[in-house]
Amino acid sequence: MGSRRSAAAGRGGGGGRHKPSRLSPQNPHSSQSNPRFKKQKQKKQRKKKKETGQDVDAHREEPMPSGENAAGQPPASASEQLGFFLAQYQSANGVHLSSLELDSIGDTCILELSQGPELDVDSPGKQIKAAFGPSWKGVLYEGTLEQGKIDPGSPAIIAITASAIRTIELLRGFRSLTRVCHPAKLFSKHIKVEEQVAMLKNRVNIACGTPNRIKKLIDIEALGLSRLSVILLDMHTDVKGYSLLTLPQVRDEFWDLYKNYFHERVVKGNLQICLFGPVNITNEIKGKSRVHDK
Repeated sequence: MGSRRSAAAGRGGGGGRHKPSRLSPQNPHSSQSNPRFKKQKQKKQRKKKKETGQDVDAHREEPMPSGENAAGQPPASASEQLGFFLAQYQSANGVHLSSLELDSIGDTCILELSQGPELDVDSPGKQIKAAFGPSWKGVLYEGTLEQGKIDPGSPAIIAITASAIRTIELLRGFRSLTRVCHPAKLFSKHIKVEEQVAMLKNRVNIACGTPNRIKKLIDIEALGLSRLSVILLDMHTDVKGYSLLTLPQVRDEFWDLYKNYFHERVVKGNLQICLFGPVNITNEIKGKSRVHDK
């Protein structure tokens, strides 16, 4: 018993050997060299940077200046956008526009908007409002039908997207213009044709939807074109890189709609095309002159 007590006293007493401190520099397992401690320290540093608004992810891409498109190129000019669109039209439809047709389609057929990838949520409404100038309120905002001037179900703008989800997203950008006169949502998901026909019996300034449903409503004369001055084509790409002009079935439906109801109006100068979003112009397609050379 005595020997046990003396041993315990030797371990616990002041004269015994002290247990090394965990914070001692001589301890190889100290917090300074502990990998777990380093990870916690790095985590705290990242959190602090996040709170102060600093970039905490070295691999995250910096937002592109609004003066550049998704490919890091300067925004395409009206001439380049027109050349791009006409080349897409000819390629998708297997047609060759005559010189007479090309000469009648000038750069004024393109309504230029910002092409920056970081467009804010209200960007479409702001830019379209500016494009219409002083007449914007009477054309895009008012909700009263005027007999002989404004027909029911005849929008001034038709925005065309690749999906119902994208339609909803795009319409958020027009909220400042649709408080009095509600927009027409023209897609097939969860909305019956009969509901849309009933809605189009009222005044409509802005309509937005997918090509197939838009064409169907025009075919049955529920959607009118008497006031139409701009078709806005959503150039947004989905997670797989597809857009309105590249998603196979939707692309075919769009060109079917365009050929039947819009192309002749564009040729006559009665309708403008607006490519909303970044437009990547390849080296092979640079302006209207390249289309002439084909």
